[in-house]
Amino acid sequence: MSMLTLLSQKETWERFYEYKTSLACPKQFARELRAFIDRRGWEEVCAAIGRGAPFPLPRKAVISKLSSQKKRTVYIYPRAENTVLKLLTYLLLRRYDGLFSPNLYSFRAGRCAKDAMRRFCAMPGIRDFYAYKVDISNYFNSIPIGQLLPMLEETLGEDPVLLRFLKSLLCEPNVLENGAPVSEEKGIMAGTPLSAFYANLYLRDLDRQFHEKRIPYARYSDDIIVFAQSREQAQAYAEQIRGFLLSRGLSVNRGKEHFYSPAQGWEFLGFSYRQGRVDIAPATVSKLKGKMRRKARALMRWRARNDHDPERAAAAFIRVFNRKLLETTDDNELSWGRWFFSVINTAESLREIDRYAQDCLRYLLSGTRTKARFNIRYETLKDLGYRSLVHQYYADRKEEASRENDR
Repeated sequence: MSMLTLLSQKETWERFYEYKTSLACPKQFARELRAFIDRRGWEEVCAAIGRGAPFPLPRKAVISKLSSQKKRTVYIYPRAENTVLKLLTYLLLRRYDGLFSPNLYSFRAGRCAKDAMRRFCAMPGIRDFYAYKVDISNYFNSIPIGQLLPMLEETLGEDPVLLRFLKSLLCEPNVLENGAPVSEEKGIMAGTPLSAFYANLYLRDLDRQFHEKRIPYARYSDDIIVFAQSREQAQAYAEQIRGFLLSRGLSVNRGKEHFYSPAQGWEFLGFSYRQGRVDIAPATVSKLKGKMRRKARALMRWRARNDHDPERAAAAFIRVFNRKLLETTDDNELSWGRWFFSVINTAESLREIDRYAQDCLRYLLSGTRTKARFNIRYETLKDLGYRSLVHQYYADRKEEASRENDR
């Protein structure tokens, strides 16, 4: 039986819903998925796939990267088709998880970036290791389909119906841009659900090379870090990675390529490590502060344009960042703070962020950047709903310690 057959079974959708809602799932996403299942929204899509009808073209979109002014290209299928592809990706990643090495941490059940950090931080002698970290340039949209297809054929040979469907999507030359079909090289199409499976599969041989030699290494999609006992060894690993990527039609992002000495520590996936101290990486802190700065300026303009009370602008700022930092955000993604809290062992960066957030709020309430803004008391911010990251971090640690004691 082809895996595509499972897409038409209500029990498969119910298991998918149960899995999704067992995680940090936003209520809106859960409601939408529940409604899709209850109205059997997959039936028309699956019937079209079964008939061999052409799948709708994905829409090309250029969006700003999170917390920056940089742009990236993503591709978006219509909502119903995209939901069906999410279930298919869920099934693929579980059935074929055994293909991947333990040092791959992206898009895998029961394994995530935080596990990589915990593994490395617990590694004996980690303080004395050198490290090489690299980001693959435009990974998803640069993968040559001609090189990926043989890997898919080897992996999915037992399911020719599924293989034929996936090949039809990958080999479709057109996308929709401004409502019109255009032809372009688009790789595995960042933003589409299936790209997660393809991204894991395409570099599994690189992951295996380091795993079989027991070299400390981790990959999360397009981010790679490897540890070495000397600078020369780190450089040799770097050459190995660059050469492998080149053989696969890929290149490194030189702006995100770093060698670290033991004294410097290292950074990976938004975390930093230095001589036993695990914190939020400075670049991650800087991006968040930039987002706060832009939001404060936008709210100040909104306040002036509409003659709103300063308290209303400050409350809006608090709602935005409470939601982002301390509440569930995107599909199955923990809040920003909760993601970091369980790994870091210092509140230093959290204090920096707290100070900056409070400064933005005092600016919104006072209308000035002068010393007069400090007349706004901390209690006033709390009354408007402000929540300190440092306070929440220690509260979470205390709660976790209490759970450990109860076990």
